[in-house]
Amino acid sequence: MGLLTGLFCTLILFGTSTAVSQGPKEYEDMSFWMKSGQENLQRMLALRNNENRAKNVIIFIGDGMGLSTITAGRIFRGQSRGRTGEEYKLAFETFPGTGFSKTYNVDKQVPDSAGTATAIFSGVKARFRVIGLDARAPYNHCDKNINQLSKLTTIADWAQESGMDTGFVTTTRVTHATPAGLYAHVNNRDWENDAYIPEEYKKCLKDIGRQLVEDIPGKHFKVIMGGGGQMLGLPMKSKDPETFARRDGKNLVETWLKNNPNGKIVTNSKELFGLDINNTSKVMGIFAPGHMPYHADKPQDVPSLANMTTQAIRMLRKNKNGFLLMVESGKIDIAHHQNYAQLALREVAELEEAVLAAMKQVKLDESLIIVTADHSHSFTMNGYPNRGNDILGFANNLADPAIKPYETLSYANGPGFLYHRSKNSSNLNQTWIDVEKDPNRNKTYYQNFAAKYLKDETHGGEDVGVYAAGPYSHLIRGTFEQNYIAHVIAYAACFKDWPSHCDSAYNRYFYELSHSAGSNAISHTTLITILITFFVTILY
Repeated sequence: MGLLTGLFCTLILFGTSTAVSQGPKEYEDMSFWMKSGQENLQRMLALRNNENRAKNVIIFIGDGMGLSTITAGRIFRGQSRGRTGEEYKLAFETFPGTGFSKTYNVDKQVPDSAGTATAIFSGVKARFRVIGLDARAPYNHCDKNINQLSKLTTIADWAQESGMDTGFVTTTRVTHATPAGLYAHVNNRDWENDAYIPEEYKKCLKDIGRQLVEDIPGKHFKVIMGGGGQMLGLPMKSKDPETFARRDGKNLVETWLKNNPNGKIVTNSKELFGLDINNTSKVMGIFAPGHMPYHADKPQDVPSLANMTTQAIRMLRKNKNGFLLMVESGKIDIAHHQNYAQLALREVAELEEAVLAAMKQVKLDESLIIVTADHSHSFTMNGYPNRGNDILGFANNLADPAIKPYETLSYANGPGFLYHRSKNSSNLNQTWIDVEKDPNRNKTYYQNFAAKYLKDETHGGEDVGVYAAGPYSHLIRGTFEQNYIAHVIAYAACFKDWPSHCDSAYNRYFYELSHSAGSNAISHTTLITILITFFVTILY
């Protein structure tokens, strides 16, 4: 198994570093593509299921990283290395387990990050903008009794109960929807600090920041890294006008440090990499008052997602029972909401760097790595650009002067509509500015075209990719509901009180009796009864 794992890692690294240097080339003829197809077939035939226990679990969330974003991100990454781009593969695209996740919320065709994070981490689909509560809990209204009935546990709870260490890193606020899906239970994802909770509900529940620091499983995290200091009561001023300071006067970072005297607070790259890992019990890294800056313009003293991931794993792997880590590249989503296509693709590249960093820190034969998105965006790659055309360039390379240049990457909606709308023309038919002559196209914060004006671009509702490597990665296959991901993790890691390959009773009922022949075969009715009884026992 170790040899196969080493070979697999080599293939991943080789696959991400070898590509057609320029194209198309004359040698890309029939024999080239026939050989390419056969080589891929042989790689697939050589794969064997890894049925070890997943001692470690790392789940990467590319927030808003739909399939069009992955495709454009792949080309962008390849072109940044001097290639045509189309033939490049992101590191996680070489993972052997691949499937599609259905992302809808129980009440919405197109979801948000609160409902999707709840599904991924708890194994239960939830409402739009609601975190950690099942469908019985309404949005934006708190009822203590209903919330108690609806309260969900997550993979962080299950891992901690199994003796594993846990943590998360994110490029958003540590109280933002995706990381909050690991530990919080609120009727509105915006209730990140007490300033956001309506007066009538302040006695009904704690804000997300307090839940992180005061409640299980948040208070037991060994690693917490990201932005959002202002939400936790640090004396910071955010550039984001929607980021309000706490009103209760609590400094939750100080509270955390008081409760963890052997823990460390770090606020910049130097402090992060200066950690004495062996003599530090926990670490909280808060690197910005609001969301962390985009990687494209972050100062040197702000760590990258790969930096945070590396140090997080070094902290967590000290536990002989293993660990669970969630890593979120959250600013893919935030860039898309403002139609910043270039920034979104750069954040995808940073996610790939974090995945590669993680793979260097763990053994794949004992570590399940999953890379997925919570949802997509109204982002499209269109037209008929030539092979190798700049992915940030124009779509219509058809030598037809009647067709005005338009962008390969565009959005169905968002603020880019107003930017591209021609305001000074006396010609009623001249609707849009001339993108070919736009002097701002190469700027970092350039907004791509959007067909309908909205202050914030919306999510997309199509399925998203799920990529897996390591133990039981072969369970990521086909098209499935998003909540299934948590069940795969629990099964692969053998979480306490969950049905898994480590559970001899479950193994016997599900694998042996149900598939045996003759009079001793267990009936479907009996099997269903056993499984329902099992789940009712562990959940209630």
